[in-house]
Amino acid sequence: MTDHQKPLDLRIPPGRMSREDFILGSPNQMAFAMLESWPEGWSARKMALIGPRGSGKTHLTHIWATRAEATLLNAADLPRADVPALARGSVAVEDVPKIAGDRAAEEALFHLHNLVLAEGNTLLVTADTAPARWPLVIPDLASRMQACPAVTLAAPDDALLGALLGKFFADRQVIPHPDVIPYLLRRIERSFTAAQRIAAALDAQSLAEQRPVTRAMAARVLERLAEATDRA
Repeated sequence: MTDHQKPLDLRIPPGRMSREDFILGSPNQMAFAMLESWPEGWSARKMALIGPRGSGKTHLTHIWATRAEATLLNAADLPRADVPALARGSVAVEDVPKIAGDRAAEEALFHLHNLVLAEGNTLLVTADTAPARWPLVIPDLASRMQACPAVTLAAPDDALLGALLGKFFADRQVIPHPDVIPYLLRRIERSFTAAQRIAAALDAQSLAEQRPVTRAMAARVLERLAEATDRA
C-alpha cells in the first residue's frame, strides 16, 4: 500500500473556543451580538441559542460561558448534577431537546431554571430548533423554555464557510493552492464540522504524500470521504 492509499486519520483535535477564534459573518452576527449584550441586554436573564448542527453554537456557548463565568454542561448530564450548587452561578445547558421524555432530566432542568433566576443569575440553553418545537413532557418546563427569548444561527454562507476553511487550514499550517477553497465550497456540507473535517483530511493526505494540497488531491479525498460515509 502506497502512502497516498493509507487510511486517513480524521480525528479532529479540540478546536479553540475563544472569542478571538470566532469568525463573524452574516449568518452568526446577530447571535454573536446578542450574547455579547449580556447581561444588560438580557432583561429576562435567560436566552435560547438556536441553530443547526455545525452552525457554531458550541463555540458561541463557550465564549458566553467564559465571559459570564458560567458552568457549561450537556442537558443529558443534568440528572447527575448538583442543581443547587450550579444555580449559585450562571449556567449554559446544551442540547435541551435531547432530554425530552426523560422525566428526571426535565425535572432537573425545571429546578435549575427556577433556582438560577431566583439567585439572580443567568441561564443559556441551546438547541437545533425553536423552544416551541421541543417535545418536553413537563408542561411547566415547556412553558418556561418557550418564554426564553431566542436568537438563531444560520448555516454558514459561502463567505463564512470560505473564511472557516481558511482558518482551519491555517491552524494546521496548511497552505492550499488558490483554487482549493473555491472548489470545496461547491462540494462540502455547509457547516463548521464539515470544514474542520475536510481540513483535517487534507492535512493528513498532504503529510502522507509529502505534497501540497491541490484541487486534484481535494477531489480524491472528497471521493474517499463520500465512500466512507456510504459504507457507514
